[in-house]
Amino acid sequence: MHLVLFDVDGTLVDSQHMIVAAMDRAFAEVGRAAPTRAATLSVVGLSLDEAMERLLGDAAEAGVVRALGEAYKASYFDLRQDGSEQEPLYPGVREMLDALAARDDVVLGLATGKSHRGIRAVLDLHDLHGRFVTTQCADDHPSKPHPAMVLAALAETGVEAERAAIVGDTVFDVEMGRAAGILAIGVAWGYHPADRLAAAGAETVLDRWSDFEPTLARRFGW
Repeated sequence: MHLVLFDVDGTLVDSQHMIVAAMDRAFAEVGRAAPTRAATLSVVGLSLDEAMERLLGDAAEAGVVRALGEAYKASYFDLRQDGSEQEPLYPGVREMLDALAARDDVVLGLATGKSHRGIRAVLDLHDLHGRFVTTQCADDHPSKPHPAMVLAALAETGVEAERAAIVGDTVFDVEMGRAAGILAIGVAWGYHPADRLAAAGAETVLDRWSDFEPTLARRFGW
């Protein structure tokens, strides 16, 4: 059996508009100047506290970090509820998931900086419930690139590290996978550039989802 883990934001769904809008609202709520769009997207994938600390830099006081995190979560929830922003699937995602789900030697999972609530919302929005046998998220683990999410997914599914892969759009995903001893694959359409993913140790960087199953087949000898 093989395990394929997916990051969510920037990998399966294009949530950049939601993320930037929620971050802008959160910083405004605590009376701070909002980070640039590029800065916000650079921390996607990290747990909220870690992301806020990086964005605040020298001004990262514990109280402000917590306040920003709470404001961000509330803003993201509000944006989702009022329908002003959405989290569309990237082209080819559903077809790729269908193809892998049809195999009897593959199980799928999520390893994401989203919360449990955020995961449920994405699964609800795109009718993806039942696709993933393991879901690891920021509510339960240290921030990426710590390997805890991957190690928990391996333990939960009983799959050995040499038969597992993580695919994501940030260096945090790649570094997490490598730290856990599994195959790390990047995607070129997300929030970190392809050259950074390659430099971080991604075995390959995909240009389209249709290349993913053939990449796994070559690597795992299917």
